Amino acid sequence: MDPRLDLIRHYRWLRRYGLNDSHSGNISLRSGDTYWISPSGACADTLEAEQLLRCRLDAEPASGASLDAPLHRLVYVKNPTAGAVLHSHGAYSVAVTLSGQDFVPLDFEGQYYFPRIPVLDIAYPDYLANAPERVSDVLAEFPLAVVRGHGVYACAADLNLAYKWTCSFELSAKTWLLARQAGTV
Repeated sequence: MDPRLDLIRHYRWLRRYGLNDSHSGNISLRSGDTYWISPSGACADTLEAEQLLRCRLDAEPASGASLDAPLHRLVYVKNPTAGAVLHSHGAYSVAVTLSGQDFVPLDFEGQYYFPRIPVLDIAYPDYLANAPERVSDVLAEFPLAVVRGHGVYACAADLNLAYKWTCSFELSAKTWLLARQAGTV
């Protein structure tokens, strides 16, 4: 399969399963010393392979690339095993991390995959300047990072694993909120 088509497929899944709205989030896939990334303002429902941008790891991102392209680039530079980065806005994941405290899952699988999910507090006016360095530092050690009030970044060897981390975290967050609502925690 053309890697660009796989990238689009995963980006559409983020939308289809409620982890992004039609035009939110971004996604990239490493290919040697380059990476493919979604364009700024991309619509998951209509994105085509020709719209993806190829960027070099040793240069500034291509014009029109996602605003998070510098962040994706730094993740790949700092983590040579990283093959994919997904950025999503799952409502449960964002909700359980609004306090700014690292998230500790209650459910078995959540604990198995993520004993702790780091949450970063980056002020909106400082996001573009500070997020690339701060998020890439965390993703060099953890599979997930959250920017409080904004969203989740997942990093893995391939798209499927980054997607798994994203979905697993969203389910852990949903389980945590339901347990809290039920009064069991």
